[in-house]
Amino acid sequence: MAFKLTYATMFNPPEEMHTRYDEALKQVRANLGKEYGMIIDGKEYITGEKFEDFNPANTDEVIAVFQKGTEKDAAIAIEAAQKAFPGWAATPWQERVRLMRRVAELIDERIYEISAIVSLEVGKNRMEALGDVAEMADLIRYACDQMEANDGFIKQMGSDPLSGYSATNYSVLRPYGVWLVISPFNFPAALTGGPSGAALVTGNTLVFKPATDTTWTSRKLAECMRDAGLPDGVFNFVSGPGHSMGQALIENPAVAGITFTGSYDVGMGIYRDFAKGEYVRPTILELGGKNPAIVSRNANIEDAAAGIVRSAFGLQGQKCSACSRVYVEKSVYQQLLDRMIEITNKISIGDPTGRNTFLGPVVNRRSYQDYQDFLDKIYHSGGRFLTGGKVLTEGEFAKGFFCAPTIVADLPLKNSIWKTEMFVPITTIGYVDSLEEAMQYANDSTYGLTAGFYGSPEEVQWFFDNIHAGVTYANRPQGATTGAWPGFQPFGGWKGSGSSGKNSGGLYYLQLYMHEQIQTLIEKA
Repeated sequence: MAFKLTYATMFNPPEEMHTRYDEALKQVRANLGKEYGMIIDGKEYITGEKFEDFNPANTDEVIAVFQKGTEKDAAIAIEAAQKAFPGWAATPWQERVRLMRRVAELIDERIYEISAIVSLEVGKNRMEALGDVAEMADLIRYACDQMEANDGFIKQMGSDPLSGYSATNYSVLRPYGVWLVISPFNFPAALTGGPSGAALVTGNTLVFKPATDTTWTSRKLAECMRDAGLPDGVFNFVSGPGHSMGQALIENPAVAGITFTGSYDVGMGIYRDFAKGEYVRPTILELGGKNPAIVSRNANIEDAAAGIVRSAFGLQGQKCSACSRVYVEKSVYQQLLDRMIEITNKISIGDPTGRNTFLGPVVNRRSYQDYQDFLDKIYHSGGRFLTGGKVLTEGEFAKGFFCAPTIVADLPLKNSIWKTEMFVPITTIGYVDSLEEAMQYANDSTYGLTAGFYGSPEEVQWFFDNIHAGVTYANRPQGATTGAWPGFQPFGGWKGSGSSGKNSGGLYYLQLYMHEQIQTLIEKA
């Protein structure tokens, strides 16, 4: 079977991937520091103010310069999308699919270049970066697949039993209008491309704004859309701070729907602001998680330790799906802990573009400070650091935001840290007397994004039946709570982790970007 890159298979890539990544990295590095415009109405768009994009592994290095958009620029982008909407909505869905498949093809062709940029912007190691970009293309393709599988979501309904007349009824899902996508720093490719692809293939026009820390990656997606031949104004790439540019986009009444991925607090603020419009508009939110792993006395400890460490410290714990709390039956607690410590102490930390690096820097100074603040709170709450517990500042780490992967034991199970999303490389572990007790703790959370379990086949079904989360894994060494892939594990959360109840990359996601119209025609028989 040919190798397919996913987050589950990325641990044993073919040698060619490393060779081509290294070649692309050289080319990307040769072009650091250049300025890039927004793309609005098919044209380069330059503003008066700029901002710099830094390498979190070496903050002396400016990797690119971008436009610092204003409320005026936001309005211009939305106006371009409004103007383009009638033509794009009227475009046959088969043609929209064709163009979006071409976008995915261009992403595939440029995967190594874009992945090198992801590593430099986010601090994501090379295999995680390649996975992020590959997932972006697959999410777009999956949206196209679903459009085709449902014949454009045009379905004939029953005929009214009318004497002397024939009745024809059709259910047609139609686009809303201008769709806004605001994407996060941690998956700047997949979580920009996924919702953007869904919005576009369903006939909406698009304005998308990335996190300021990862603007270059989204710019590369915009270039793929432009080069694929999407009409002017159908997609519009903007950049700038969330508190100004982002807020102006959210508050514009011409925006018909929004997809936001980010923190619970920011997402709930967007939800409330977006509700102030003239009528209810679709709001798709993915708002993080506090993801538990439960380990039974019947678990394969090797698989559990490997899966937990990978999910706790992949991307420096900066995944909404990160495994940040572990509940273990007491009889195997020490055995699991010993193996987790052993694996964690072997983690390679350094330049994320390095072939053997697993853990790079956190994304910015705020996250670097958050890590230190959480360490201080854990220490003063009675927690014990079994690994890490410090920032790394010597030698190659001196100019970056490097944080040691940290396992915490002895933190009281009622402490607020067990319920707080940290988004840094820290995980807490505690023992319980029973699986029922572990489940109570696991479900006692505002969040309900992902969860993992290790135990016997009989216990696995009990876990699936009782856990309150949208993405659940059992006995998975590739990742206890992380590693979803479109078409395999559709990704979305319950409770405070998501607003729609439908998971991205799944069977029911695309419909969120359309509203239903019933078309009834009555003719005399």
